[in-house]
Amino acid sequence: MDQLWANRAASSEAAIAKRHLKRLWHLPGTQLGVVAWPTERRYSTFRMWHYWWQAHLLDNLVDAQLRDPQPERLTRINRQIRAHRIRNTGRWINDYYDDMAWLALALERAGRLCGVERPKALEKLADQFLNAWVPEDGGGIPWRKQDQFFNAPANGPAGIFLARYDDRLRRAQQMADWIDETLIDPETGLVFDGIKAGSLVRAQYTYCQGVVLGLETELAARTEDERHALRVHRLVAAVRDNMATDGVIRGAGGGDGGLFNGITARYLALVATTLPERTPEDEETRSAARELVVKSAQSAWDYRQTVDGLPLFGAFWDRNAELPGAGGKSAEFVEGAVNASEVPEKDLSVQLSGWMLMEAAHTLTDDGPQLALELETEPSKEDDE
Repeated sequence: MDQLWANRAASSEAAIAKRHLKRLWHLPGTQLGVVAWPTERRYSTFRMWHYWWQAHLLDNLVDAQLRDPQPERLTRINRQIRAHRIRNTGRWINDYYDDMAWLALALERAGRLCGVERPKALEKLADQFLNAWVPEDGGGIPWRKQDQFFNAPANGPAGIFLARYDDRLRRAQQMADWIDETLIDPETGLVFDGIKAGSLVRAQYTYCQGVVLGLETELAARTEDERHALRVHRLVAAVRDNMATDGVIRGAGGGDGGLFNGITARYLALVATTLPERTPEDEETRSAARELVVKSAQSAWDYRQTVDGLPLFGAFWDRNAELPGAGGKSAEFVEGAVNASEVPEKDLSVQLSGWMLMEAAHTLTDDGPQLALELETEPSKEDDE
């Protein structure tokens, strides 16, 4: 059994590599994920590329390197980072703070855990989040620049990054406290999406819960303040009771929603491995988080399709995956978000979530990396001006 989840994670990685990884514009030393399979010209030429999906692809590659260190994968990590900057017109930043937070998290882990460092990029991204903090406007940091929508999907990952990066714990705690004071549903304990121009946006998405779990777990592990662990206890129970069916984390379709359940699984796994065990409630919460991840992973695997011997995951982990064809409506970018393809399994986001889930399950088994073990690698730095 020890190698079961490692093998499943490796198969998931191989599926992405075969179907989605491609040079950017035929440039040597580059790689990005084609955002649809089967693909179309606008995707294979990276006219459409979806910045934040690529950040999660990078984060998954870091997971894989922790699971099975390989020089070839370090090369892929370097290529992914280089291509991201080139495709983003030579810059690290864009107008969306949530996008930048996902990239910052992936770059920080690539440097700390794999020795693939981009210190100037991290400095620039950190400045974006620190300078966007506007409590006088009701935030939080906003979703995007020149916007009055302050939401969990921007503040959560930015807070996790700041907690990990250069010990910006004070600001990370301020972000966690803002979420707790502003966005918690008093009835369920779940996290609302955000506030827009002073009005509560009451939508509740799985990944909002995931990023807040990640932020509060980081703070529980890095501070002596017990309020963070108490919030983790409450939120894991709320996810278990309201956002899972028979223990399987609920899906949100394709497009951007394809990443929501995978992100939730990533940070539930962080709870299960990293929440300090100071009380019986801590142990119970870690166990509940672990069970949600492992049950979801088993279900997603059971309901997968297999194409050329490699898995194709469903957008919903508790029902059969649908095999996408060459036709049908594909995902489109509309008003700041990517909607779903007609068959959501076509979207890279859905397949990244399945891979992310398998890597998360692997960290919870005996053969998984313990607390993201540091790899003894020589740092790899490029000019990242």
